[in-house]
Amino acid sequence: MPKTDDPQDELFATPQDPTPEQPQEETDASAPAEEASPAGAVPDIRDRGPFGRLMDDNFLKFAAYSICDRALPTVEDGLKPVQRRILHAMWEKDDGRFSKVAGVVGNTMHYHPHGDAAIKDAVVTLANKRYLIEGQGNFGNILTGDEAAAGRYIECRLTKLAREQLFSPKITEYVPSYDGRNKEPVLLPAKIPLCLMLGVDGIAVGLSTAVLPHNFIELLQAEIEILKGHPCPVLVPDFITGGEMDASDYDDGRGSVKVRARIEERKGEKNKLFVTSVPYGVTTDRLAESIEKAIKSKRLPIKHIDNFTAETVEIELTLNPGSDADKVRKSLYAFTDCERRIPSRIVVLSQNRPCEMTVSEVLSRHAELLQDIFRREFQVRLREIEELILRKTLEALFIEKRIYKRIEGVKTAEAVFAEVRAGFEPYANLLEHPLTDDEIDHLLKIPIRRISLYDINKHNDELNALRAEYAQINDDLAHLSRYAVKYLKGLIKEYASKYPRLTQVTDGFQQIDERALTSTELTLRLSEDGYLGYDVKQGQVLFPCSSLDKLYILWSDGRYRFAPPPDKFLVDAAYAPGHAWLDALRPRAPIRFFDVGIYARDDVFTCVYYEPVYGFTYFKRFTWGGMIMNKDYALVPEGATILLFCKGTPEAIYVKYKYMKNQRITQQVFDPSEARLTAASSKGIQMTPKQIERISTKQEAWWIPSEGATKGALFT
Repeated sequence: MPKTDDPQDELFATPQDPTPEQPQEETDASAPAEEASPAGAVPDIRDRGPFGRLMDDNFLKFAAYSICDRALPTVEDGLKPVQRRILHAMWEKDDGRFSKVAGVVGNTMHYHPHGDAAIKDAVVTLANKRYLIEGQGNFGNILTGDEAAAGRYIECRLTKLAREQLFSPKITEYVPSYDGRNKEPVLLPAKIPLCLMLGVDGIAVGLSTAVLPHNFIELLQAEIEILKGHPCPVLVPDFITGGEMDASDYDDGRGSVKVRARIEERKGEKNKLFVTSVPYGVTTDRLAESIEKAIKSKRLPIKHIDNFTAETVEIELTLNPGSDADKVRKSLYAFTDCERRIPSRIVVLSQNRPCEMTVSEVLSRHAELLQDIFRREFQVRLREIEELILRKTLEALFIEKRIYKRIEGVKTAEAVFAEVRAGFEPYANLLEHPLTDDEIDHLLKIPIRRISLYDINKHNDELNALRAEYAQINDDLAHLSRYAVKYLKGLIKEYASKYPRLTQVTDGFQQIDERALTSTELTLRLSEDGYLGYDVKQGQVLFPCSSLDKLYILWSDGRYRFAPPPDKFLVDAAYAPGHAWLDALRPRAPIRFFDVGIYARDDVFTCVYYEPVYGFTYFKRFTWGGMIMNKDYALVPEGATILLFCKGTPEAIYVKYKYMKNQRITQQVFDPSEARLTAASSKGIQMTPKQIERISTKQEAWWIPSEGATKGALFT
């Protein structure tokens, strides 16, 4: 391929004829062709052409950007890039006073290459998590879901915890911002495990993370155990919305937790329940909507809902007269957002690579990083103390030995520097290195007033204090884990009362049988004009059922379907209760509703049907098996009519035959248990070729015991 001046032209250039430098074998027509890719197969990336390679490359870059620079927090400081930039921008301008959120957003945009709305939302989220940003004004309400006011109306500032635990510029690595005009931190030297404190959700290309928030004090206590060399204690999440939690399915950051609202009764408030907390991630408006939906579906006997939530959750539920409060509470957990399952999966960036970790692994990693932060801070401070001791030693010699007197008659700067060096020569053994020009310059700038007021005792006390600090730091540096434990214990003592556990942990929620709660919530009726449903006001009461139930509906011609309990469904325009089987014996009988019941896959049924083509009556014992809702199925062949249908296997089937001249057998008894169990779609086994007048599973009035009865045989 000929070379091009523009790299882009070379990228999109098409293959040319082989050049002399190329081996002849590459273009020889006699060479065996490579195997062609199967139709529809994705070609290898090397065979997709320049445009395909360009798209692949750009997609990989986008995926890496969304994972590393937007969606996932780092395990080192527990922050996403936008959060880190917000905190850095606030720290740069921090003076202890509140600043407009709009101003914070503007300062952050010097570092964050995205819109102001996303930055403002991140500020509000951090403020509502209460640890790092203190808000003033309307920052919304996590309980009701109300949004925060505009950024120009609300103010914020860093909390004391954030100022003291997140920033240490002397050990922080900085890189140019996206436009190269500013410097931003690669990571903040966070001394607290922010990732597990704050909790975080994020979705990237092919990756997602869901880190649940944990209690600050419990995290510090667990990290202390890790620093002591003990196993990490069992930790469970703690949500700012409070409530009750079942963490039996939560395993060190994997799995999920169930969170429930607190629902209580109060003395003097009859027939009422009060919701005083909401599950994490659920607002009171959303909770009220789910309750109203359950009321409409007749799953909750609640008459009225009053939402009085402001700073705390307060939802008052007025129950229908005669309702069981305990049963209503269980129904609230079963059918509304009063109970919620929250999944957990900790995916974070470690050394700029995504990886899945556990809570104990994140805490162990932070314990290592905490010691490294202290090590670097100690090393910086040791260098500063060494410089201070040297500077104070030089000042003491310069003043006490009156070296400054040597320069009184000197006319030139070079001579002044030479005289100072000459004055320090007798004390060279007290210095670590020869005097530098900067050190001499510092000595020459000491004011005369300071020299005249010089106090040697105060100077010695300061030097002793520096030497004591130097020795203490060296000792702490040699025992970093001990120092880290002491440091974390100080944080616990300071903040334990401010950050108590809010979510109550239970041994496990009592299992709620949703079907049992709703087993009688609906009453199925059949009207005289052939309507079936729970909204039918008058008619024959069939049975109570649940909205969770699935029903089978069977017609006399063997057609059946599965459906949820209908509100009002036309099944038969001319239904006569108790006489459907007689209609089936009449020629050209109308197709009418035959039976309805609650569907269960493995329930056994018995069916007897008459097929007019051959004039035989057939029997089968079957189970429903699998089903598709609201689809018509055939229980018997086309044209056949059902004579008997019942649930289970009856002890006997009594049959009365139509009268025929010279007929010796007029009635028979059959044993259904002789037939094997089949599927609902299978054909029955032959029962009798005679015409049946009556059939039942028990001896009716038409059965004549004096005539006797032979045992019928089922021809399998």
